[in-house]
This record gives sequence, structure tokens and C-alpha cells, in this order.
Amino acid sequence: MGLFTFLTQEIAIDLGTANTIIIHNGKVVVDEPSVVTIDMKTDKLVAIGEKARQMQGKTHANLKTIRPLQDGVIADFNAAEQMIRGMIKMINPKKRFFSPALKMVICIPSGSTEVEIRAVRDSSEHAGGRDVYMIYEPMAAAIGIGLDVEAPEGNMVVDIGGGTTEIAVISLGGIVTNKSIRIAGDDLTADILEYMRHQHNIKIGERTAEDIKINVGSAISELDEPPADYIVRGPNQMTALPIEVPVSYQEIAHCLDKSISKIETAILSALEQTPPELYSDIVTKGIWLAGGGALLRGLDKRLFDKINIPFHIAEDPLRAVARGTGVALKNVDKFSFLLR
Repeated sequence: MGLFTFLTQEIAIDLGTANTIIIHNGKVVVDEPSVVTIDMKTDKLVAIGEKARQMQGKTHANLKTIRPLQDGVIADFNAAEQMIRGMIKMINPKKRFFSPALKMVICIPSGSTEVEIRAVRDSSEHAGGRDVYMIYEPMAAAIGIGLDVEAPEGNMVVDIGGGTTEIAVISLGGIVTNKSIRIAGDDLTADILEYMRHQHNIKIGERTAEDIKINVGSAISELDEPPADYIVRGPNQMTALPIEVPVSYQEIAHCLDKSISKIETAILSALEQTPPELYSDIVTKGIWLAGGGALLRGLDKRLFDKINIPFHIAEDPLRAVARGTGVALKNVDKFSFLLR
């Protein structure tokens, strides 16, 4: 047995639109942005993760920065494969005589089509995966939060990632109702980008919009502990002269309003389809928020005011899905009914 464990490496991957997290031996060993930089002439990988993110918007004609996943699914097959392979190499940077066979559990959006699931499986197998298992994101998030997914009671999870928002009611180890919408962190970033252009006449890139979201992003316009205004520097769209614009959290709350309303509608729609017995469990226990979107200031309060059910933010929401995927990897036999 010892020999075979040496020959096989077990990893859990949260393959996200914004970040990819890899868990090995119960520890987070890789937590990097899902970005790669490829040399267009040689088709070789130049940088991966944080290094590639720093190059975003700053490359010359020969280099291209790619985000292989869009809306939670693989959009660029070749780049995704190179990214998975490169991130797996980060676990063992030392050169080995052979690469161990990989046993992987990867999470996928609950609204994935068969074609999208196949694309993830193929990319993982090409990157060295021998046994590849899939688990749905909201189920992984529920396990990562620490909910008892096998109990005969309703648990509701809202996982707001980079590309998709996954909403699911879980009971007896299965997803009873689910809703997967392609409105998530990336759309909020795009809203900020558009708002800055129209409102302040300033041209900014994706990275700056992301920084604005992190520093002054808010779901409500009245916060108990408001963040300081964030200073944005860039060219004026008309004159190309440099300008400085202070951005307040109230402005961002106003500009994100439309996208957050769509998430609210999707949660209400999932609740509408929930059987009454499970609905009463959810009202009693509340709804759990996971994913990077859960970090948006005041989001839990806004959702509570709208839906009238308490919302709890998971501990370390960014890694909840990855933690659940890691637990599923350790207990593949126990959770075999959850895996594809």
C-alpha cells in the first residue's frame, strides 16, 4: 500500500473563474489567480497565477494574458490545461524522476452542461489526472462550511464566485433545488469599469476595477464602518490627460445595485421551488453565503432586508468551496454518491 500511496498524489482543486485553489494533504498548497500568460510565437507558458496577473494589461504584442475560465466554465481549452499542469507543478517544485499519478476531485458549477463537464475532465486528464472526480460547487461549499449535508433537513447555500452564483438547497446528500446564474464577481467588476467611464470620464482597466471593488465595494449605501474613499488615477477619455478621482462606497453601492438585484431574484426563485418542509428549516437556520462575493460589504444585511431570512457569512468564504472539495477527496468512498 505504501508504494502505491507514493506513486499516487491526491489533490482537490477549486477551479475558479477568478482564483484556483489546490489542497494537498489537507493543506492549501496553491492559491493563485486563474490567469496565464502565453508567448504567442512559441505557444509556451510564460507566467502563471499572480505573476501573470501582474502582467495583465501590460503585455506587448507577442505575449497574451488569458483567463482560461469564463462564467465558471473552460473557455480556452489549451490555456486551461497549461494552467492546471503549471499549478500542479507548484506543489512539487523539485524535479522528480517520474510524475506521480494524480487522483483529483474538482468542483464544477451546478448548472454545467455535459459538454462543459467533459471539458473539465479532459483538461484534468491531459494535465496528468488518472482518477478524476467532480463535485458540484454548492455541495462542496456546504461541506466546507461544515453543514451536515446528509441530514434530513434543508440547508441553503449561496456561493458567489467570479463567474457564477450558485444557489442550492441541500438535503439528504443531494441538491433539491438549485439555480446557477452567470452574474457574479466578474459582472460586478464590469459594472464598476462601465460606471467609471460614464460617470467620471476616466479610462481604467480590469485590475483597477477589481481594486476598487475590494477597497470600496459595497451592497448598501449606509455602512456602520464605511471605508475611506479610494483614489483612482488614469487618463481622461476626452483629453488623455491624467486625472485623479476619489471613489466612495456609496457610488459603488449605486453602480452594483442592478447586478445584486439579479442575485436577489435568483435566491427568491430557488426558495419558490423549495418544498415547504425544507423551507421552514431554512427560515429557522438561515442561508449561508460563500465565495468571494460574500465579502462585499453589507451584502448579508441587504439580502436579509429583502428576503427576511437571516444570512450568515461562511468563515473564510473564499476557501469554503476548496475546503469542501478537500473533505470530499479524503472521504471519496463516503461521498461517492455526491461525485460524478
